Amino acid sequence: MIAEYLSQVLSDGDMDELLVAIGNIAKAKGMSQIAKDTGLGRESLYKTFTEGSQPKFETVMKVLNSFGIKLRATA
Repeated sequence: MIAEYLSQVLSDGDMDELLVAIGNIAKAKGMSQIAKDTGLGRESLYKTFTEGSQPKFETVMKVLNSFGIKLRATA
């Protein structure tokens, strides 16, 4: 379900929307658990996934990995 949701958001091409979607998933899974799984601070995660933020790619990947999501490029 997470992969389908993120795929839909990605198809729209809006980076802010993608970050908000990742943040929504993290909140639903429990931000404290995501922080523990990624080694990142809970408060910084909240800030990272708000509209207009510009997180490091590494941070986004850590959070996606904690969801069990892998990015894949296709032609």
